[in-house]
Amino acid sequence: MKKFMDQDFLLQTPTAVHLFHDYADKMPIADYHCHLSPKEIAEDRRYENITRMWLEGDHYKWRMMRANGVEEKYITGDASDRDKFQKWAETLEKAPGNPLYHWSHLELQRYFGYQGILKGDTAEEVWNLSLRKIREEKISARYLILKSNVTHICTTDDPADTLKWHAKIAKEGLPFKVLPAFRPDRAMNIEKEDYPEYIRKLGESAGTEIKDLASFEGALAERLDYFKDRGACVSDHGLETVIYEPVLYEEADGILKKRLAGEELTRKEERQFKTFFLLFMAGEYKKRDFVMQLHYGCRRNNNKAMFEMLGPDTGYDCIGDESPASELIGLLDAMNTAGTLPKTVLYSLNPNDNQMLDSVIGCFQDASSGGRVQHGTAWWFNDHKKGMEDLMVSLGNLGLLGNFLGMLTDSRSFLSYARHEYFRRILCNLIGGWVEDGEYPDDEEALKKLIEDICYNNTVRYFGFEK
Repeated sequence: MKKFMDQDFLLQTPTAVHLFHDYADKMPIADYHCHLSPKEIAEDRRYENITRMWLEGDHYKWRMMRANGVEEKYITGDASDRDKFQKWAETLEKAPGNPLYHWSHLELQRYFGYQGILKGDTAEEVWNLSLRKIREEKISARYLILKSNVTHICTTDDPADTLKWHAKIAKEGLPFKVLPAFRPDRAMNIEKEDYPEYIRKLGESAGTEIKDLASFEGALAERLDYFKDRGACVSDHGLETVIYEPVLYEEADGILKKRLAGEELTRKEERQFKTFFLLFMAGEYKKRDFVMQLHYGCRRNNNKAMFEMLGPDTGYDCIGDESPASELIGLLDAMNTAGTLPKTVLYSLNPNDNQMLDSVIGCFQDASSGGRVQHGTAWWFNDHKKGMEDLMVSLGNLGLLGNFLGMLTDSRSFLSYARHEYFRRILCNLIGGWVEDGEYPDDEEALKKLIEDICYNNTVRYFGFEK
């Protein structure tokens, strides 16, 4: 029997052990998509206790606690931090198979030096140890970034954001870069009740009045330039489903004017406008050499009562199944035909899409970049061991695994960099197994390059990060 989560955790062969410890574990981290707060980095937030680091804003953990029958006051309510931590510890011990079980223990090991098991009757021990470590080592946002060997962080930012915290960070000359990422969901989601109000805010940030499609395009272009001048090189779109409903410019102009006048749109008009929006933004990204990320396949805010109580991103989302390949192909082909398809990373929350995505991306590659269109890493409900393995096996079967961009945190927690270690162990175990089975050669230089590229180098090259 293997020891629980020892130094060779998840590494099942001698080759896997070698690849992880000698190559993967030594590579830096480029976190090209996350939801970390630039304000907390700028202010170098210090944490009162582990509850604030672990449970504040983490809807992964909130879902699990609700599944364990924990009252909401211990999750998002006004219970004490110590009591919330106790309820989390009592929940975690029931979670074999969930990545949170492994992530939590990796975080305890790497950042607090705790080698035991977190459960209800060890919660007091872990609470006291973590308090002592936080105080003695002055654990803060920057401390965790530096300890994790992170070189680049791309946050997630609205086009109307002033990016003042990024500017403050940039002036300090830190050994890691914190770059904004353009997330224009509110500009695209024309059906939302507050859309006209948001468009006024977007116009003000761009120094213009948005009254038609031309001024709308101008404002978005101005904000993209603003972001680029402050180091941005990537965008991100959160879509419920991929949309492709062709529309003429004049029609899109009329749809926008209609909505700004406070009128309701038909479902077709919403789809037409969103299609126009994505095609326009793709062209703007291509001009500026931005990477476009499309996250889709999520059904959000399914529990209406809890949404009204807590708002979005609180643990009431799920996998969707409403994104047919024909819509994705239509969208990509329209961009490609117009010469406006930028470097693009596609993420579907539905794991059934793996093979479809890996075959689709092969239709839109060219000599402009190794892997111009990428299948992004296993995301959200798929970032567990099997989800990561399935995606990499599919990409290996149907595409080019050597150009894979590897892991990202997609997290609001600075402790989540342990997820990169989790991914790297799974990667090395997969490749190591293929070597041991005679399915890939035992070529030291080739293996070294493969592992180091997937862990870090591919990301730096693809996004154009400065080393």
